[in-house]
Amino acid sequence: MAYLFVMTKQPDQKAHADQSDQTSKTESNTQTPVTIQDHLKCRWCRSPLPASSGAGRPREFCSQACRQWDWVARQRASELALSEDELVITRTERDKLRDQIFVLRCAVQDVEQDLDPSIDPTTRDYKAALSWLLDAARPLVQEQSQP
Repeated sequence: MAYLFVMTKQPDQKAHADQSDQTSKTESNTQTPVTIQDHLKCRWCRSPLPASSGAGRPREFCSQACRQWDWVARQRASELALSEDELVITRTERDKLRDQIFVLRCAVQDVEQDLDPSIDPTTRDYKAALSWLLDAARPLVQEQSQP
């Protein structure tokens, strides 16, 4: 039996502070205000979009596949009566994500301790720390978002 969880977006304090000065630069072509900076990323996978050079609407998706996944997700959300800020994921996916974040958090703590200025870290220490951080972060970066 697979359990589904509804997750609600929580405002990111730093992102909220960065965007507070850009509230005057919002566009109203979606249900919620979207800043100009948000249009530089795909609405589905959040990958960077190329800068538009001509007239017309700005691109919202990096590919037709992302456009389709977004449509499917919106249809499913409508069927489940979810708001735009809610997301349904399985317990397995949630646990996997939490585990990967825990590993990354531990790697950051290890690197902070290993590169303490009082112990005078060497170049080899910096390379080992960077390698450890990259190994911990890769699973999070390589995951693909799918509905």
